[in-house]
Amino acid sequence: AVLAAIAVMFALRCLHPPGGASALLAALGGVGFGFALFPMLVDSLLLVLAGMLYNGLTGRRYPHAPQAPAAAPPGSRFSAADLDAALAHYNQVLDVSRDDLQNILQYAESAAYERNFGQLQCAEVMSPEPASVQFGTPLDEAWALMRTRGVKALPVVDRSQRVVGILTRADFLRHAGWEQREGVGERLRTLLRRDGLTHSDKPETVGQIMTREVRVVSSHRRIAELVPLFAEAG
Repeated sequence: AVLAAIAVMFALRCLHPPGGASALLAALGGVGFGFALFPMLVDSLLLVLAGMLYNGLTGRRYPHAPQAPAAAPPGSRFSAADLDAALAHYNQVLDVSRDDLQNILQYAESAAYERNFGQLQCAEVMSPEPASVQFGTPLDEAWALMRTRGVKALPVVDRSQRVVGILTRADFLRHAGWEQREGVGERLRTLLRRDGLTHSDKPETVGQIMTREVRVVSSHRRIAELVPLFAEAG
């Protein structure tokens, strides 16, 4: 009786120890099939009704309804797919719904970032006057500035100091054909060398190779909120 009850509960992924005890009680007591209706079914319904009443009074929904996966909070490093992979790896019956488990883990991770970073804001760690270039800055000057300052990227601004793009080392390497590793150094030097011509098919200025879609944040943003931005957007 206990084996059959546990096997059915495992198959339905609703393992509940009292279910096995109820089957054992019925077998040892020599009761009839009416025992399944009363008191077992009646008592189970009363428990469910009590749960619905209690959760309704406390503002929770019961029975629990699956929710759409919520967006990962700031600081979260795992996705819904990562959680599914972990659950599939262990293949265990958990007495908690998947979406509740995801919310718990994401909240715990977000709380850990909050504890580590606190209310630290961008203004407290940023470079207040970063080196920048303009749309028409020659490529060799921009590359030299990056090497002199020891930075991997330069904001591209207009004459009003508004950000219009960003220039990174990846932009230089992309136009130098970094996919072909052999000879990439020479191609980069060719890219940086000025032709001195009025018309050229080779990029000559920052505006010709910069990335126009740029992500910006304000100085009062918390550092913890930037972690997923750096992790996902590079």
